[in-house]
Amino acid sequence: MINVAFLVNGDEGSAIAERAKAFSLRLRNRYNISVAYRSSRKIISALRFFVFLTQMQPEVIYIFDMSFSGVLAGALYKVISGARLIIDTGDAIYDLAKSMARSRVGLGLTGLLEAISFRAADRIVVRGTFHQRLLEERGIHAELIQDGVDTSQFKPMDVAALRKEYGLEGHLTVGAVGSVIWNDALGMCYGSEVAEVINLLKDSPVRGVIIGDGPGLSRLKVLARELGVEDRILFPGRIAYDALPRFLNMIDVCISTQTDDVVGQVRTTGKLPLYMATGRYVLATNVGEATLCLPEEMLIEFNVKRDSYARRLAERVDALVKDRRGLARGLENSEVAKTKFDYSVLASKLDVLLETISPREIRLEEHFAGKPDPN
Repeated sequence: MINVAFLVNGDEGSAIAERAKAFSLRLRNRYNISVAYRSSRKIISALRFFVFLTQMQPEVIYIFDMSFSGVLAGALYKVISGARLIIDTGDAIYDLAKSMARSRVGLGLTGLLEAISFRAADRIVVRGTFHQRLLEERGIHAELIQDGVDTSQFKPMDVAALRKEYGLEGHLTVGAVGSVIWNDALGMCYGSEVAEVINLLKDSPVRGVIIGDGPGLSRLKVLARELGVEDRILFPGRIAYDALPRFLNMIDVCISTQTDDVVGQVRTTGKLPLYMATGRYVLATNVGEATLCLPEEMLIEFNVKRDSYARRLAERVDALVKDRRGLARGLENSEVAKTKFDYSVLASKLDVLLETISPREIRLEEHFAGKPDPN
């Protein structure tokens, strides 16, 4: 078997780690896959990744997320060993750094990391169709393997008991899941639009559910308090991945907001496949992969003016409050997720890529293994 090293730029409980685990599980009979995870200390992680590679001696290195630790270790090991290098990214990292108002030094280092990654990688994998197109315009070929979901785990469920436990009976729930990181430039974060929708629909039987944690969570709660809706929003915090399907099924309408710029356009965003697989009704900005996989009635134009965007979201939610039969359209999303985002489908694409990129001499050795010597 070909030795493949998965370097994950995240800890074992991170979202990107779930992608690595899903691919490893589905391809372990085809390749000898070993997985290493990054700690919070980037320099130490880079050293540990490099030691891991020298011990494993892989023919192919697959890096999950374009981040310093994995790229540095993988690129250095490639130079020494001649191993093939694949880098998997879900973001245009330089544009993302700009949107987060990073310092000039931070921007410079991010740009350097992106340049090194494109130069060192034998293949680039992206998770969004528009990201692939953007790179092609720059003369960089990229393979498309979207963010994924295990549709046998994430599926429509009856969670009436869970809704009762949290006092959500009789209410239409609006929510989101994700890392809560406040964007000062936009004055928002994951979940802030949920708080604003709940505020605009104070007289309706609507409740919010915001799943996740992060440095912006306290600021989001302050916003909810200022709007007078803190008691109408459930903040369950970070939910273990195995328990997440039940909590997602507790949300009737999932909000997926991406900015209409390069940062938002290149993403699939890992949350969208989860929302769709669980059969949720989704209201998503008409940006990126959402435009290719959601019906038009679930798309909404993004507007940086928060009040305008929140009002249009509230109008859509209010229509569903008045006629909840429309929520059934979300079940159609579950079928789309099975064909487009299921990890079994995506693992088949990765299998083709690994087979193509694997050193030819190793493929020939495996092909002729056990066959009589023709001489």
